[in-house]
Amino acid sequence: MKSKKSVVFPKHKEMLGRVGEQIKLARKRRKLTTIQVSERAGLNRTTLYQIEKGNPKVAMGSYFNVLRVMGLQDDFLKLAADDEFGRKLQDMELL
Repeated sequence: MKSKKSVVFPKHKEMLGRVGEQIKLARKRRKLTTIQVSERAGLNRTTLYQIEKGNPKVAMGSYFNVLRVMGLQDDFLKLAADDEFGRKLQDMELL
């Protein structure tokens, strides 16, 4: 079976780039090296570099492990937490 290639549009790649930059800044604020974070997260340094660039091909679990190492795992729970549009659609069905 051939796997489908996921497409990430340029504006969304830019958003992922900003996420990567925020992760990098969080690491630097904690004065952690790439070696420390990658070892603690169970990743190789190349993968950490790709995360800090916002590469969409890196597994979400790897992003999570990096956040966990820095004590930011609860930020993961904020993803899609404020789904205003989805709530409006749900409310429309109730009418």
